[in-house]
Amino acid sequence: MHTIWKGSISFGLVNFPIKLHAATENNDIKLRQLHKECHSPISYQKVCPICDKEVQSEDIVKAYEYTKNKFVVLDEEELEKLKKEQEDKAVEIIDFVKLEEIDPIYFERSYFMAPDANGGKAYALLRKALQESGKIGVAKIMIRSKEQLAVVRVYKEALLMEIIHFPDEVRHVQDVPNLPKEDTVVKKELDTALMLVDQLTTVFDPEKYTDEYRTALMELIEEKKTANAGISPTEKQPISPSNASDLMAALQASLDKTTKKKPTTRKKAAAKKNA
Repeated sequence: MHTIWKGSISFGLVNFPIKLHAATENNDIKLRQLHKECHSPISYQKVCPICDKEVQSEDIVKAYEYTKNKFVVLDEEELEKLKKEQEDKAVEIIDFVKLEEIDPIYFERSYFMAPDANGGKAYALLRKALQESGKIGVAKIMIRSKEQLAVVRVYKEALLMEIIHFPDEVRHVQDVPNLPKEDTVVKKELDTALMLVDQLTTVFDPEKYTDEYRTALMELIEEKKTANAGISPTEKQPISPSNASDLMAALQASLDKTTKKKPTTRKKAAAKKNA
């Protein structure tokens, strides 16, 4: 597994080195966008709308827009300094709570925690303590230039770090429009709904759920590949000397045609005088 973060974690006076590995992956099928005419992949450019030109990476700075079209520019050195100050801190478990006290809306992403060199014994100690207490640890960690709130829990034989949202990142339910009132529910309808829930109640087995759209899409792609329906971009044709001559001839002909259509200023004046 690829290591996405390396550091240490502590609870109380116990500190040990760890590595984080992504516990989940995105298996969405990625579709490219092609030019319909020649089937070349579409590229995207960073363009300045004022200067009307493409901007290179070295000419881009980061800034915070604190009001419409008003920015505070932040230097890379300043950002790196803040990032370094936070990354140098060990991840500290600051609280222990029960898992059921955290609503699932807070959970964002999961990472497997692996002990680094000489961290196995302390790793096993924390895992056992969490198992015996039935608690999870709450901690903070700096990942990819952002401070994250996290919980540490046991998942099978491993410790799992779950990145969770800060409270101000969860929107207020009061902002959801058109929520119906509870008193609109009819008892007979509720009894029927509860019977349906009871009939469909089972033990959760993740293996029974599959992405049917992704499966169907892959089948369609394989069918097209088998039928030799694959395409390649049209290669860009270099301008040969003969092509260049033809091009110049066409341009000159267009110029001559335009010139003939438009009388010169002197001819216009003469025409007016004779009139």
